[in-house]
Amino acid sequence: MIRTYKYRIDRRTLYWTALYVLVYIGLGWGLYWLYEGEYLSAWFISCIGALLILMALSIPRRLVLTDEKLEIRCLLDITELRRDEIAGARLVQPDEMKLLVPIFGGCGFFGYYGHFFDLRHFDRILIYASEWRNLVEVMTVYEDRIWVSCQQAGELVDLLNAGAAGEEEEES
Repeated sequence: MIRTYKYRIDRRTLYWTALYVLVYIGLGWGLYWLYEGEYLSAWFISCIGALLILMALSIPRRLVLTDEKLEIRCLLDITELRRDEIAGARLVQPDEMKLLVPIFGGCGFFGYYGHFFDLRHFDRILIYASEWRNLVEVMTVYEDRIWVSCQQAGELVDLLNAGAAGEEEEES
C-alpha cells in the first residue's frame, strides 16, 4: 500500500512568503543605492540569495506512506522514518502551536520547516508543514517529535497508529 499526501500552502503562508520577498528586495535595493555598488551591497545580496536558495530546497512537498516507511519529501531532502521506529501519532491542537520558537529553519517562507523549540514542554520539535492547520505529531521510539501538515490528518493518524499497534502485536 502506498499513500501520497500532498502539501497545500494556505493563504497565511503565501502572505508571509510575499512579505519576506518584499523585505529582501527592499533591503537589497536600498543597499545597492546607498552604497552605490560597493562590496557591502554585493556581500548582502549574495548572502540573501544563498539563504533563499537553501530555504527553498527544504520546502516540504509531499508525504509518502508505504508499508515499510513514512517519507517526508522536500524539494531536495527526503526524511525517512521506518514504520518500526514510529511509536505513535496524534493530531496537534491549535493552542499547542502558540509557544513555538524557531531555532533553525524557515518560518513562513513557503511553509514552516526546521527545528523549533517548544516552550511549554521544553523540547525540540522537527516541523515539516505548509500550514498551521491539520498538523500531525509523529512520535518515534527515540522520543523525537516530528510535526507534519496533512489535509487528511485523521486518516494519516489512523494509518500510523494501526501500523504501530500491529508491530507491537508481532513482537509479543
